[in-house]
Amino acid sequence: MLGKLSEALKKATDKIANAIFLDKNLVDSIIKELQRSLIEADVNVQLVLDITGKIKKAALDERLKGVEKKEHIIKLLHEELKTILGEKRIIELQKRNVFIMLGLYGAGKTTTISKLALHYGKRGAKVCAIGLDVHRPAATTQLKQLCDKLNIACFIKPEEKDPVKIWKHFEKEMEKYSLILVDTAGRDALDQELIKEIKSISKIAKPTETLLVIPADIGQTAKKQASVFKEAVNITGVIITRMDSTAKAGGALTACHEANVPVIFIGTGEQPADLELFNPEAFLSRLLGMGDLESLIEKIRTITDEKTLAKTQKNIEEGKLTLRDVQAQLESMESIGSMDKIMGMIPGLGNVKQKISPEQLEQQKQKMKNYKNAVNSMTQYEIENPEIIEKETTRMQRISKGSGVPTTDIRMLIKQYKMLKEMISSQSSMAEGKLDNKLLMKMAKKFGKRKFH
Repeated sequence: MLGKLSEALKKATDKIANAIFLDKNLVDSIIKELQRSLIEADVNVQLVLDITGKIKKAALDERLKGVEKKEHIIKLLHEELKTILGEKRIIELQKRNVFIMLGLYGAGKTTTISKLALHYGKRGAKVCAIGLDVHRPAATTQLKQLCDKLNIACFIKPEEKDPVKIWKHFEKEMEKYSLILVDTAGRDALDQELIKEIKSISKIAKPTETLLVIPADIGQTAKKQASVFKEAVNITGVIITRMDSTAKAGGALTACHEANVPVIFIGTGEQPADLELFNPEAFLSRLLGMGDLESLIEKIRTITDEKTLAKTQKNIEEGKLTLRDVQAQLESMESIGSMDKIMGMIPGLGNVKQKISPEQLEQQKQKMKNYKNAVNSMTQYEIENPEIIEKETTRMQRISKGSGVPTTDIRMLIKQYKMLKEMISSQSSMAEGKLDNKLLMKMAKKFGKRKFH
């Protein structure tokens, strides 16, 4: 996400922080680098000139000296970037909520509905979706398929071509739900026919939020789209999709702020869990390599299955950890996203991420897949007693052949499982005050000490 901009911002702040003297030549090179990276991220040129002009003025201000000047410039850079990203806005759910989703063709409205359904469903809302896109032939089928995967109620009537009639048909049934997500038709452009249709849907559905879905790759054009939709149908917020794969995302984000419409969510991938609440401060923190733990915790919360989590927790507390519990954790990590995405969200690991090659990250990802496949090729007895696999090599060979996983990876999985189980057992014993000498010696050896004094 905005990789080049992130790199340039980190480089600029490092240069300022590490400089002995901030002379004119150094300031000029930092300003040029910032300007180039912001323009490459598709931020409005005038905005770029305004920001860098303020930073340059502060850097050459003779009244500020040494550390005070450096801190002031870095703080100013942060503040200016935060300003152009806009204010944070969180939707507070009421007793009854109706979100109408708007957007032009191909913006990603239907996929975003499934992401919102997962996001709010995990936070206690009783969610349903209704398909009112009567123009695109496969729209209702796509919506139903996405909702079925998440066990979300979905109301569609493919044969009906009047969206108002579809709403009236399901109105009584939808009263049971606290959040109704409404999929509407798109167009190549916002024409009078579409405005008329949206207004008629709004009149009967009485939305609490009217959200515009915009793909990040349209860049600064987002300003015009947001302004036109706001004027025509009074949108209350924007969701920007495809944030994971475009250099124009900076343009889309800053353009929405210029249009005075808040960005509420950003879509960062194709999976239902790839939706994040947009927090300008946290977003900037991630760009600067300082992590965004809040978004990572929210993402974990969205993808975590409460029953599986409770079962694993119970097994941990009772010291009965199995390989199936380890596999459940691996699957959760896979749902969160790629390894480099996770590392970018953990404070302190942003810079470490730069030093790890894509090949190493890919190897780690493959290893996790191998672990998962190996567990799927084991019997229930082997999952609960994995130590037996090491003792009986025929079991190891059978699992390797069945899963296509090398025996070295299976041995590594069992080794890591045993270490994890021992660590949990140690913690349980310490909590109960049952730490015997044998366990103490084991722990001492592990931490490189021969004996405890």
